[in-house]
Amino acid sequence: MKKRRGRRVGLGAIGVTLGAALVACGAGCEGRPKGATNARVTPSISGPAVVEIDLSRGAPESSQGGLFGSPRGRTHADLVQVIGAANERDTTKGFFVRLGATNLGLARASEIGRMLGAIRKAKKPVVCHADDLGNATLLLASVGCDRIWVSPAGGVETVGIAAELVFGHRLLEKLHVEVNFLQVGKYKGAEEPFTRDSASPEARQSIEGALRGLRSAWLSAIAEGRGKPELADVVELGPFPPDEAKAKGLVDEVGYADDAREEAKKLASAERMSVRFGGGASQEPVSGGIIDVIRVLAGPGSGGEPHVAIVPATGAIAMGGAPASPLGGSDGITERDLGKTIARLTKDESTKAVVLRIDSPGGSALASDLLWKRLMKLRTDKPLVVSVGGMAASGGYYLACAGTKIVAEPTSILGSIGVVSGKLAVGKTLAEIGVTTETIAAAPDPQKAARATYMSPFTGWDEPTRQKVLGSMQSIYDLFVRRISEGRGMPVGKVAESAEGRIFGGVEAKERGLVDELGGLADAVTLARKLAHLPDDAPAEVVGEGSGLLELLEASENGEARAEGDGGAAKVARQVAVSALLPEMGAMLPEVARYLGSMAPLLAGERTLAAMPFGLIVR
Repeated sequence: MKKRRGRRVGLGAIGVTLGAALVACGAGCEGRPKGATNARVTPSISGPAVVEIDLSRGAPESSQGGLFGSPRGRTHADLVQVIGAANERDTTKGFFVRLGATNLGLARASEIGRMLGAIRKAKKPVVCHADDLGNATLLLASVGCDRIWVSPAGGVETVGIAAELVFGHRLLEKLHVEVNFLQVGKYKGAEEPFTRDSASPEARQSIEGALRGLRSAWLSAIAEGRGKPELADVVELGPFPPDEAKAKGLVDEVGYADDAREEAKKLASAERMSVRFGGGASQEPVSGGIIDVIRVLAGPGSGGEPHVAIVPATGAIAMGGAPASPLGGSDGITERDLGKTIARLTKDESTKAVVLRIDSPGGSALASDLLWKRLMKLRTDKPLVVSVGGMAASGGYYLACAGTKIVAEPTSILGSIGVVSGKLAVGKTLAEIGVTTETIAAAPDPQKAARATYMSPFTGWDEPTRQKVLGSMQSIYDLFVRRISEGRGMPVGKVAESAEGRIFGGVEAKERGLVDELGGLADAVTLARKLAHLPDDAPAEVVGEGSGLLELLEASENGEARAEGDGGAAKVARQVAVSALLPEMGAMLPEVARYLGSMAPLLAGERTLAAMPFGLIVR
């Protein structure tokens, strides 16, 4: 039997294939006529072409699924595979990249820029057009494009890199909210957003060090990509209107997307455009009809062909939680869902290596440790390569350290090895508006009575309770350091030098031994193939995206939807409230939503987190 090569059918194809089948049956299913075949008519496409990559709607690390799973071909992992596959086609003579006004993360922009840069070095022209260029998209275009166009009413809005920290001390003070936050690691800064009006010297030192690494990588990439060293002194002085940007050498032409598209065809000596990613992208035909649907429903590895599995792990880390909607997957990393995926891939004999793509600020310390254990078990059976996107911080690095190898971008943020715990008590706030609370404890001893309010949202912690909590946190911090020591094969003392909450850019993280190689997802897949002794063209399959209908059925069968573990209906109700509330709170700033999500386990009943202690918004 001939093996199939190339990208496997993803869950996003199910809705299309099965939906078409249902519509056909609605018109009357009478079976296949005699003499009919399974032959599928495909459009005849030949001749030189320019491949169009439309990034105007972005390329997120992961996408939530609908009823039958994730939309196909929209994520960063899909983009990496599309560019690689398109470049290998004999008919591809050049690339046209439409950036629109999208705002990509620096890490993703770095990888896509490098991939396109390798194509342009191979003498295939790459033309880019943007309506507006920002810090990340200028990096991508400078590294990856022979020619950069910008719209006449657009511009280049490069204004340097800075981190904005938000402090709410005075507001909480005015509202009489009691702040009970503790940290292990002097650089962690857990209580600073709630108890200070500016960063402590330790927090400032940690952040400034990380930002210097990101800035250096950003400036050098733009200057080297454009072949103009002088741009390193210019780039941070924006925004620039189109004509000034052209005069300074940041862009090559001012015009519209249609003009840039025509130039791409001319440079490539091609008359045809082939949209392979984004709006209007053509899809590869799905062979096998309903048989392929059944294979996809059966889960990864059902085809039996040796392959690399790519597993997205994006967002805050939590134990479980209710789905964001009845027909879709939950946002973030949960021990329940990711744990199932890891266990399935560990057993699947056709999965020869796994690439875990992490972009996470951390979250639940308990969920992080449980997932670490599963990942360490997986890596005893097959290579586990971790690819870091924008961030693998705190609990995100907890997961990453389980990798056989870790690959990160120079612009990735890593570290924040520390533990935080706390709560905000609003009893005094309510008293200010005429609502009083009273605690009646069963224990006659005052200290034991005070301890009974440990989880109360109305009463703050007394000093003995604070010391008790701090002792538990120190125990988890020590465990965190030991996990890194075991995962990375480093002495505990060596790990401690990079712990205590410090954060690092990718270059410094590599120097400290927290990262093995600098690179992106494509580099991680190549390394995984090598470690698994697979051929260079062995397929890579994206798995674990979107829970959809199958996960709902599985959860219902296991009783998980009714009550998770010992928490029962009350715990599920809290989690539903959290999942509904936090996205609304962070709707204006996605970065804030991620920070709130990493702190959400506190509202769901947990008290110890391995999470970034503040919302770090890098511009």
